[in-house]
Amino acid sequence: MNWRKFLPLPEITASAVVALLLHLLFFHLFKKDRDAPFLYSIPQLYACFFCGSFVILFILILVKQKNIDSVGNTFMLLTCVKMVLAYVLLYPILKAKHPEIALEKANFFMVFAIFLTLETIITIRMLNKN
Repeated sequence: MNWRKFLPLPEITASAVVALLLHLLFFHLFKKDRDAPFLYSIPQLYACFFCGSFVILFILILVKQKNIDSVGNTFMLLTCVKMVLAYVLLYPILKAKHPEIALEKANFFMVFAIFLTLETIITIRMLNKN
């Protein structure tokens, strides 16, 4: 079994850790109220979206081995499923009434965008290496 085909998995892991550390550092330096009640903490959001991205990339690697022409369609399908699951996570935040709701929504969408960008970049590189 060729281990090089699984390089996107440690790549997404390292990228997620770096993004999490930068996000926590930025949050620590610039947030005024550090005790604001968030429904999901930043590490919880990163863990959730990391798991989703890891699974998506693993499935894309397996699909690439079977049929390279199906990788793009599989990526779009899995991304749509991930968006539905993200909305399920977001729904309680949208219904919350605490004063820091705007910041929590921004954190949620920022983490979603980070992982969507990472997945897209890695998938494009997987397709270009064909």
